[in-house]
Amino acid sequence: MKRTFESAIRSFQTVAECPRLTRFSLHAPKSVEVEFDNGNAYYLSAEYLRIYSPAVDSKIRSIGGEKVISGRRHVGIMSAEPVGNYGVRLLFDDLHKTGIFTWDYFYHLGSDRFTLMRNYIKTLKKHGLSRDPPRKK
Repeated sequence: MKRTFESAIRSFQTVAECPRLTRFSLHAPKSVEVEFDNGNAYYLSAEYLRIYSPAVDSKIRSIGGEKVISGRRHVGIMSAEPVGNYGVRLLFDDLHKTGIFTWDYFYHLGSDRFTLMRNYIKTLKKHGLSRDPPRKK
C-alpha cells in the first residue's frame, strides 16, 4: 500500500511540474512540433506518435502480454483537432483518431523519446516484427 501511495505522489508531482505548452505546430503529414515554457522543443514523428497513441486500438497486437503496433513507419498525420485547452486529437492516415494527446503527454513523449523509441524497436525485433508495413501481394 505504501509503495502504491508513493507511486501516486511521484506521478502527481511529475504532472504538477510539467512545463506549460507555448507552441504546437502540425507539420502534416510527417510530424508535430511542441515547445514548452522551460525552453524544451520537440519534433515528434507521425510514426512515433501513432505507436504511442494514448488510445486503445484494434490494430494493436498483444503478444505475450505486450501491446505491439507494427508497420507504421510511413503513417502520416492528416489533421489535429483541439480538445478543450489541454490537448489535441490527431487523425492519422490509417484512420486512427481516438487518442487524445494532452500537453503533459507530449512533454513525456518528447523528453523520453530516445528511450521509448529504442524500447519499441527492441520489442519489434523480439517478436520478429517490423516498422515497415507488410508488402502487398
